[in-house]
Amino acid sequence: MSDERQPPSGAPAPSGERFVLPPDGLIIVPVRNMVLFPGMVTPISIGRARSIAAAQEATRRELPIGILLQRDAAVDSPAPDQLHPVGTVANIVRYVTGPENAHHIVCQGVQRFHVIEHLSGYPFNAARVRLLEEEDENRPAIQALLMQLRERANEIMDLLPQVPSDLARAVQSIGPAAAFADFVAGLMDITSEEKQDVLETIDLEKRLQKVLDHLVNRIEVLRLSRQINQQTKERMDQRNREFMLREQLKTIQSELGEEENNDTELADLRQALTRADMLDDTKAHALKEMRRLEKMSEASVEYSMLRTYLEWMTELPWDNQPQEPIDLGQARSILDHDHFGLERIKRRILEYLAVRKLNPHGKSPILCFVGPPGVGKTSLGQSIARATGRKFVRVSLGGVHDEAEIRGHRRTYVGALPGNIIQSIRKAGTRNCVMMLDEVDKMAASFHGDPNAALLEVLDPEQNSTFRDNYLGVPYDLSQVLFICTANMLDTMPGPLRDRLEIISLPGYTEQEKEQIALRYLVQRQYEANGLKPEQVSVTVEAIRSLIHDYTREAGVRNLEREIGAALRFAAVQIAEGKVERVTIDVPDLAKILGPKKYESEVKMRTTLPGVATGLAWTPVGGDILFVEASRVAGTGRLILTGQLGEVMKESAQAALTLVKAHGASLGLGPDVFRRNDVHIHVPAGAIPKDGPSAGVAMFVSLTSLAMGTPVRNDVAMTGEISLRGLVLPVGGIKEKVLAAQQAGITTVLLPARNEKDLEDVPADARDQLKFVFLQTVDDAVLHAIGAPAKSPAAAEAA
Repeated sequence: MSDERQPPSGAPAPSGERFVLPPDGLIIVPVRNMVLFPGMVTPISIGRARSIAAAQEATRRELPIGILLQRDAAVDSPAPDQLHPVGTVANIVRYVTGPENAHHIVCQGVQRFHVIEHLSGYPFNAARVRLLEEEDENRPAIQALLMQLRERANEIMDLLPQVPSDLARAVQSIGPAAAFADFVAGLMDITSEEKQDVLETIDLEKRLQKVLDHLVNRIEVLRLSRQINQQTKERMDQRNREFMLREQLKTIQSELGEEENNDTELADLRQALTRADMLDDTKAHALKEMRRLEKMSEASVEYSMLRTYLEWMTELPWDNQPQEPIDLGQARSILDHDHFGLERIKRRILEYLAVRKLNPHGKSPILCFVGPPGVGKTSLGQSIARATGRKFVRVSLGGVHDEAEIRGHRRTYVGALPGNIIQSIRKAGTRNCVMMLDEVDKMAASFHGDPNAALLEVLDPEQNSTFRDNYLGVPYDLSQVLFICTANMLDTMPGPLRDRLEIISLPGYTEQEKEQIALRYLVQRQYEANGLKPEQVSVTVEAIRSLIHDYTREAGVRNLEREIGAALRFAAVQIAEGKVERVTIDVPDLAKILGPKKYESEVKMRTTLPGVATGLAWTPVGGDILFVEASRVAGTGRLILTGQLGEVMKESAQAALTLVKAHGASLGLGPDVFRRNDVHIHVPAGAIPKDGPSAGVAMFVSLTSLAMGTPVRNDVAMTGEISLRGLVLPVGGIKEKVLAAQQAGITTVLLPARNEKDLEDVPADARDQLKFVFLQTVDDAVLHAIGAPAKSPAAAEAA
């Protein structure tokens, strides 16, 4: 090989300097984002100085070059470790220079090589390499893979559009398996890294398998793409066909003089709008939208949206429907039949109905039933609907956090609908309905708006006659709707919303009321739910009482009904199996059916030691008792508080301790009783947060009992806030607390004197069973809860 040989036409002139390569040396040209396979002819653009020098040297001396893929395409001067170790030996078929100093070489791949060592000292990249030979192709596995690869190659050419005939012939003419695999891999639309992986796979069987896997994947992609294109074309063809047919139909109807009756449905829609008893402005707006719809093409996106809107306008009740006459006697009997007890609630409902009867067009207040779960709030609304002869619809607002749920979405949004209020009126078919807004206390504001604010207009009798739903876009009269709200608690309701409602409290039932409700309603309802008859199963009154007292502790009767259902299902199994024909469920059977008693009176057990007092608490699900425990250990007079106490309750404990210290002399306590001891106040059930000032009396009595060494009476429970002057201040939730004391077996309840008026809300049977002591000062509480001091001051100090 002569160094004086001239380079091909278009190549730069030789520099005259000669570089000697070792026998296994090879000039290297790094490339980006492309892989050259043996047998392929590919143009390569070069622009880096070392790559240009390498191409010029190889062209001048007619030497082969090595094409290596660099790992990171963003690197301009790759180091040896930034190049892949396996590449392709290539011959430069042609060297071309273009304008603006552009250099191009056309290379033909010859053979794989593996880099042994990168060489330095050259103006171009060079390396010592080892040529990689192909293995024997006559193995059956290789021939089988080659056959599969040819079939898949033919299949993918059928899927590709406008495949050159030369390419098809080339695929058929390539014989060796290695050459065919490299040829297919070089043509496939896969990433450079995936091609490099194929290039580095020396084992021919594994290489064929990799190429086949890539080819199968591309075939699936092309097949799905063709299927999607075909479906899209069919849809477009169908739309064009429908459009042409509609246009032809319009032309035919026009020739026959029937163009006025071309759309019967639109004509019916126009007639319904004309007949609707809307306000003049509303009807004018609807007819204007109707004219737009008639001029619009059915293929238009807005067509279906506008038609749905007009259908909503025709299906809503717009006329003032006559109200059914209210029969107060029938209403009273319906309320008494559906609900036992709740006399004050029934009286208020009858007053409400009487006002509606005397003044049907007056603006009545919006009733809101507030109480714990299971006390019958929703069923009261259904009874009011029956009593007034109106249709009943229920709107659940629990968890609603979007203003559009009340006011509706604007028609510009896809899938827009009116709000729940308008939807419920459409469902009822009349504006003269009873609409129950359930769980209004569980709505929450979010970035979608505040549904509580949207509800203000709905529940204001002065404004709801012109309620404006965003979807309708016109005023709608809600003044004839009888709205009833329900809530579990008032604390989470905004003030403006609460101001529009007349609150009616349903605090809970006594044990006697629960017994009558179970006997009159719950047992019969569970008979029907479980497919039983009274002749097959009977539940004794004593069993009902045990279920109420020993297995349920709630303000309502929901869990009581579940326990009755569980007992009846146990009997249903025995009857269905044919073991017995009749079952009687009594108290001894409950333990076998429901397990041991879930609740027991622990007041006597808990209050046998000094320092423990029984308090009364209010919860969102009714009243409950709580124990205040106090203890002392040697220390420096610190106060320790535990039991998940809120800030207000902690302040009550501090006030109680200060008050006990101030009353030490009158209680017979020594001056150093608390000075030399740390006082620890604990309220059990530590996992439950507690707060509020009503435990002040119980904390004072607990600390006094601890200091005096005298236990608190085990049949006494108390509630009330205390002041530093020793006064007992009023608290809320008296009815719930009294009912909780009755269920816990308490006989004497200590209440603030200013809460005496609240006993009117307590059922008569509870008032008859309990003794009430009204407290003016904390001294009254000590007198009735502990009695006279049992120890002398000296003994108390020594303790």
